[in-house]
This record gives sequence, C-alpha cells and structure tokens, in this order.
Amino acid sequence: MSVKAFVLIVVDPAKTIEVFERLSNVDGISEVHQVMGPYDIVAVVDVANLSEVPSVISRHIRAVEGIESTTTCVTFPGAS
Repeated sequence: MSVKAFVLIVVDPAKTIEVFERLSNVDGISEVHQVMGPYDIVAVVDVANLSEVPSVISRHIRAVEGIESTTTCVTFPGAS
C-alpha cells in the first residue's frame, strides 16, 4: 500500500512553467497540476511509506527555485 500526499504550492509567477516542468520529473511525484486559486501548483506525492514523504518535500519540492511556500495534506491509510 502506498502513501499519497497532496502538496499545495505557491510559486513566483515568473517561474510557474519552470517549477511545473521540474516537478514533473521528480521520483515520488506521480502527478503535477497547475491550478487557479490561492495555490499555483498541486503535486501528488506517491511513495511506499509515510517516512518518505518529508524527504520528497524537503529535498525535491522545497529546494526548487521559485517555490515560495507549500502546504502538505497526507491521505489517511487505505483512503486513497
């Protein structure tokens, strides 16, 4: 069973396309969507266990230039 987390991302408007493309190529991210509203991008992290979520977020999402903030929502086990 995998663990999913939805990462809601605020991006510098001038870097939205670059951030989207970079996140689309990250292992552990299964989907990336540009959205309208208070967030600019939603990334779906899909990993084997909960302990992998912080690593994907800190090493591969927050490290991307142009990302201003993130909010992470982790799904309940078995509720995907």
